[in-house]
Amino acid sequence: MPTDCISYQTSGYFSKLIQDYINQKPELQSLYHRFPTLENFEEQILEKKINFNDDENSKRKTLVSVLKNQYAELTISNETLSNIELLNQPNTFTVTTGHQLNLFSGPLYFLYKIISTINLTTELKKKYPNYNFVPIYWMATEDHDFEEINYFSFKGKKFHWNRESTGPVGRLSTEGLADFLEIYALEIGSSTNAKIIKKLFEDSYIKHNNLADATRYLANALFGSQGLVILDGDHQDLKRNFIPYIKDELLHQTSFKAVTDTIEKITDYPIQVNPREINLFYIEDDLRERIILENGIYKVNHTKIEFTESEILALLESNPEKFSPNVIMRPLYQEVILPNLCYIGGGGEIAYWLELKSFFDAAKMTFPILLLRNSVLLATEKQNKKADKLNLTWSDLFSTQASLVNNITQKLSDFPIDFSEQKEVLRKQFETLLELANHTDKSFLGAVKAQEVKQTKGLENLEKRLLIAQKRKFHDELQRIIDLQNDLFPNESLQERQANFSEFYLENGEHLIPQLISQLKPLEQNFNIIIL
Repeated sequence: MPTDCISYQTSGYFSKLIQDYINQKPELQSLYHRFPTLENFEEQILEKKINFNDDENSKRKTLVSVLKNQYAELTISNETLSNIELLNQPNTFTVTTGHQLNLFSGPLYFLYKIISTINLTTELKKKYPNYNFVPIYWMATEDHDFEEINYFSFKGKKFHWNRESTGPVGRLSTEGLADFLEIYALEIGSSTNAKIIKKLFEDSYIKHNNLADATRYLANALFGSQGLVILDGDHQDLKRNFIPYIKDELLHQTSFKAVTDTIEKITDYPIQVNPREINLFYIEDDLRERIILENGIYKVNHTKIEFTESEILALLESNPEKFSPNVIMRPLYQEVILPNLCYIGGGGEIAYWLELKSFFDAAKMTFPILLLRNSVLLATEKQNKKADKLNLTWSDLFSTQASLVNNITQKLSDFPIDFSEQKEVLRKQFETLLELANHTDKSFLGAVKAQEVKQTKGLENLEKRLLIAQKRKFHDELQRIIDLQNDLFPNESLQERQANFSEFYLENGEHLIPQLISQLKPLEQNFNIIIL
């Protein structure tokens, strides 16, 4: 299976912040702890070993107990079971990725996140054989943005799950998805691989009562043989270990102060998330609303629920599961309950993690190494041959469609459609005229400048008209190029953000995930093009 790659920096799909992070720009170094190199994990291990406050191994025991409880109804692989048991040992550390509970895994990058995590633990074990490394998929069960996860795309068609949701999505009932499956099953056909996909959907979503259990089953079915450990943070015992940090947030709003201070220092970049004064939600099965402090009273937004300081602290001690960290607090929660070394995420995730370093410092918690997940473009052999036949490079195909069409038109044309040379001659001519006017009659300066603008604009218009004429001439070839790019970049966006894994499983079956695992190198930080 051939593979190719281009750098993240030249792909055109990563923000300036992420490019500067990858390039290790000095002005960003205060926003992270250690850059993701294999060698840097040695110091990270030693620091986390000290910083993971775990009196009498209680955190590890709680973690293992919760995991065994959450896996109780699943058929668990020997690899995953072994990894869960290893978490009891003080020389075991985790590498974590997180993801929303998208319906049927959502877009392709769900796979790439998890594969990056699995492959990094393999690399770490080779480099540091005296330690154990466990890949963790943290399910974002406490999110409540149902509209972000209630669909997936298959061959350009969106399949929506239409229902209401007001509480944490992990607790949401899967009732009604049998009808959804009937519609989806008609689309994918009746091949052997289609039957496997249908059964996987049925076993995940029809046979489980809520979205957390369904997603756990799906991820376990796809990655259990690689030892992936799936964790749901929505659990009373795990939250109990986070009580001191929730209490500090309620009383002192440390996260707001620390993150606001960081944001004020990084004005050169767009802000990914803005902190609230209190970065916690109050949750019940059908409720997830912000906690707001007004005049000494803690109120649950959009409800009549309210507490005095003593009442809310008493509730925290008795029912910590009613407190849910938001996007600012959740990273700290994760690092408090896990012996974690590294977080793997997409560009948007890494961007908001980079706002949190000062907050971690204030909380006296080791900041994890931040690694950009693998990105992949999957292409068929037929598409690869078509690109070769059309004399297209992968860099060509990654460019915007407007740029691609213009550049190819220029290449196909028998003569240059670029009047840069003529514009430069014109500029020099008017430079001389302006100098002349300046020494003779300065009242002519305005007229000369106006004439320069007019003639330059005239050349630009001729250039545009000529380009349009050449596009008409090469219409058929350009259309083949556009069709190929649209196939590889649906909606002029990255395939990994649009397509669902089932589209590729239909053609490649059980070979798909092993092929990806064998090809992706998480620390190389390149955009991979894989020919299936």
